[in-house]
Amino acid sequence: MGGNILAIILGYLAGSIPFGLLLSRAAGLGDIRKIGSGNIGATNVLRTGNKSIAALTLLCDMLKGLLPCLLAKWLWGDTALLLAGFAAMAGHIFPVWLGFKGGKGIATAAGVLFAWGWPVGLAALLTWILLFAAKRISSLSALCAAAVSLPATWHWAQGLLWPVAVLVAAVFFTHRANISRLLAGTEPRSSFSKSP
Repeated sequence: MGGNILAIILGYLAGSIPFGLLLSRAAGLGDIRKIGSGNIGATNVLRTGNKSIAALTLLCDMLKGLLPCLLAKWLWGDTALLLAGFAAMAGHIFPVWLGFKGGKGIATAAGVLFAWGWPVGLAALLTWILLFAAKRISSLSALCAAAVSLPATWHWAQGLLWPVAVLVAAVFFTHRANISRLLAGTEPRSSFSKSP
């Protein structure tokens, strides 16, 4: 029981690190919560026009989902692995340091999926990359990647189906406004240039 509690704390604290905000400030880009969507994730960092900081944010947000899970599994076992993943997602979406107003959790969810079952994480990541390259709509790519993770889990890791379903539900919840805009045809495409 103690190990599971520590796994939750570990996952939440790691997930709550706002890398997008910290890296953007360190690079002199200001507060990314005041531009674009106001989100702290890599897609909004990309709106500053700084591709390297956006890429670094993406990597760090993935690692804060991956590493706590792997450490929790090594220290406390499979249940702790799952709990750390859920907690990392919760930390990213509801970080205590930012008044519980965080990001949408896509990169962190990808890291968690890689920790839970790497083929599932790889399927989701490839789906995101291919769709983003074709459509340049980050939210559409994220939602499709999340959806693909369910049949991928069924194929490669059926025992993880319910945890992955919870993760997917969280992604769809954080993207509910994007879903409305996608249905209305008003969701903007991601730009590689600085927002005005």
